[in-house]
Amino acid sequence: MKRLILGFLLLFSAGALASEGGELMFHAEYDLHDKASLQRGARLFVNYCMGCHGAKVMRFSHVARDLGIPEKVVVKNLNFTGKKVGDLMITSMRPEDGKTWFGAPPPDLSVIARARGADWLASYLRTFYLDPKRPTGVNNLTFKDVAMPHVMWELQGWQRAVYSEDGKHIEGLELARPGKMDEEEYAAAVNDLVGFLVYLGEPAKLVRFSMGWKVLLFLVLFTWVAWLLKKEYWRDVH
Repeated sequence: MKRLILGFLLLFSAGALASEGGELMFHAEYDLHDKASLQRGARLFVNYCMGCHGAKVMRFSHVARDLGIPEKVVVKNLNFTGKKVGDLMITSMRPEDGKTWFGAPPPDLSVIARARGADWLASYLRTFYLDPKRPTGVNNLTFKDVAMPHVMWELQGWQRAVYSEDGKHIEGLELARPGKMDEEEYAAAVNDLVGFLVYLGEPAKLVRFSMGWKVLLFLVLFTWVAWLLKKEYWRDVH
């Protein structure tokens, strides 16, 4: 009974986190088997996220091994802080500076995908819009009044809100200034980044995926052998 109650509480909490700040608008499409996508996501993470956020439970060497990236390439292209390849992926921003600039230290992103959900992250990264009333000049439909600036603006461009006739509700977003990517390309980039964040939250998934078919094959073979043994044993009994 206690486990059942705990399960309902976890489901309720997950739903509350997913709906905080606004309705989900986009679905994350990622594939943890696609190492090329995860590699692109890792590049986006270190270029656009690690200036403020870290992944303190992950090491550069672990990423290199899991995603099939040579360690020399990781050190050259994914490590801009001078850390060793075996060091943790910790941001160089001091917590006190983050609190001064944003009102609170930027959170660590190690398990953000497990806490928020992949769809929430995809929606969040795609729903920034211009808002001159905010200190950073932008707001977000998924996370209202967020303190974080739109760090990927050069890729997506700038969006503006489309309001209802009474001016009280936002009905959608439209592109005000294009970025380096069109809408489809930016959506693909977001999916790559979200996929990497999902990987960060549970790297063991890649191991389970690689071993899953082997375990199933073993169980099938073991079942067949057990059936033959049973058949042979009961033949002697009868």
